[in-house]
Amino acid sequence: MPTKDYYEILGVAADASGDEIKRAYRKLAREHHPDVAHDKSSAEHRFKQINEAYEVLSDPNKRAQYDRFGVVGNGASGPGGFGFGGGSFGDIFDMFFGNMRGAAPRRAGPERGADLRYDVEISLEDAYTGSSREIVFDRPAACDACNGSGARRGTVVVACDRCGGSGMAQSVRHTPLGQIVTQSACPRCGGEGHVIPHPCEVCGGHGRRETQTRLTVEIPAGVDDGSRIRIAGNGEAGSRGGPPGDLYVYLSIAAHPLFTRNGRDTFVDVPVSFPQAALGATVAVPSLGGEVEVSIAPGTQSQTRLRLRGYGMPSVRGSQRGDHHVTIHVAVPTKLNNRQRDLLEQYARAGGDAIEERTFLERVKDAFRPD
Repeated sequence: MPTKDYYEILGVAADASGDEIKRAYRKLAREHHPDVAHDKSSAEHRFKQINEAYEVLSDPNKRAQYDRFGVVGNGASGPGGFGFGGGSFGDIFDMFFGNMRGAAPRRAGPERGADLRYDVEISLEDAYTGSSREIVFDRPAACDACNGSGARRGTVVVACDRCGGSGMAQSVRHTPLGQIVTQSACPRCGGEGHVIPHPCEVCGGHGRRETQTRLTVEIPAGVDDGSRIRIAGNGEAGSRGGPPGDLYVYLSIAAHPLFTRNGRDTFVDVPVSFPQAALGATVAVPSLGGEVEVSIAPGTQSQTRLRLRGYGMPSVRGSQRGDHHVTIHVAVPTKLNNRQRDLLEQYARAGGDAIEERTFLERVKDAFRPD
């Protein structure tokens, strides 16, 4: 069984589509983001769960593995496995005889910090023109008091006196097979190979502490839904002097009441009156760059589509722009005054109510009529 029910965390069914998972994630991320929640501690835990669930379910490969095994990564054992949670035969052997092969110590060189993710929703207008957005978030940053070493100012980190800095401890065990020497992580230093006699008072010897970070994110013109911006060095601080991770700002575009978008092309519906459609006219068509004067040809029918080249979204890279597609809708008035009604009746008596285009039935009859 899965150790975590990612579908339950996001509140979606097990057969939910990718779009349903994405919508559920956005909704929950906005509700439980630590910047807007009242209970910061519980919101942060919940927000991490939501992100973890989305990272798995939004990736087809990870989701397939999770659906099959209940876990993602090394915990999933493939067909023909031993059924010990994905462990190898060597792991089972170690359960009985210890680590005879000499496990490597956990102590290593500098380790890079983890990357962080921050979600920002912007308007379609901001995506068209480009904008900047200030964000505030908490992250584990290098402790200023000890410069990330974990040792109190004026003191140093020293090699572990139990393992001599190797990070490993040996023990002798007597078994029916004879004397066996095993190695394991040093219990004093936890496999790090060093200890901190005088930990930093500010970070407690961890070398990192939670810090509120405020950044201004520059959003280029032309970004699309799902675009991400990498801000180097603003992720979690590294350990043992390692570099920090990066911050990735993921962008989502809010629905617009007037325009829709597909790539660099934009779309809008424009109503015109019957006289404008019948006689022709020049109308002001809204676009993200402002109103554009467009000529409507006489006799324009409803659902006629016009293309305004170069009036769509800009490209993030380069100077190209998409097109703006306009769909004409002939508006039929719902209320007429006496004068308007009288004029329309005169128009109808003069033959204006005759439909010039042949009916569909007439076209079918012509298609089967012998020559």
